[in-house]
Amino acid sequence: MKKYVLIVAGGKGLRMGGEQPKQFLPLKGRPVLMHTLEQFYRSDVAMEIILVLPHEQQNYWKQLCEEYHFTIKHRVADGGESRFYSVKNGLSLIETPSIVGVHDGVRPFVSVDVINRCYELAVTKEAVVPVVDVVDTVRHITNNGSETVDRSAYKLVQTPQVFNADLLLKGYEQPYSSAFTDDASVVEAMGVKVTLTPGNRENIKLTTPFDLKVAEALL
Repeated sequence: MKKYVLIVAGGKGLRMGGEQPKQFLPLKGRPVLMHTLEQFYRSDVAMEIILVLPHEQQNYWKQLCEEYHFTIKHRVADGGESRFYSVKNGLSLIETPSIVGVHDGVRPFVSVDVINRCYELAVTKEAVVPVVDVVDTVRHITNNGSETVDRSAYKLVQTPQVFNADLLLKGYEQPYSSAFTDDASVVEAMGVKVTLTPGNRENIKLTTPFDLKVAEALL
């Protein structure tokens, strides 16, 4: 079955403390986003990659591709006013039947094993999300203060979140809700069960300057 990935990169980079969007920050000499696209190419050279990027950043991305001789084939869709609308724009470029994943552009360390497993499971499970265990103690804020909760009852969610494409397209026909914090929450709103699979701990989202230091150490 045909496979797509929507790589969503709409960040402004404000928490990085600079003006350059975080997806373009250098990581071992090349923009973060190039490392991310390469992981999906390594997973399957036939996978169709759709990069969802704010329109005003697309010319700069094209310049970077020329500068770094980046030749992995991909299409570009316009980012929307929020992640929900960015994904919706990207979905307009896919065909069905197919399997489609949605991945954060600033998660360059997703493993090929995790990508492959998510896509394989989605053929039969229809909605698959990679997760890792919570290792820190977690406290729940209450009216009276706070209380420790059982961390084994919680998981940290990663991407790519992978779906039967017809299912995800139907999910994104729903009106936007603030409860839609990721793609899994969109299909869950239709009563769909989401299957969890182990992610990889290195698959961090680069959001702060500290994350970038960790990323340099991982490469």
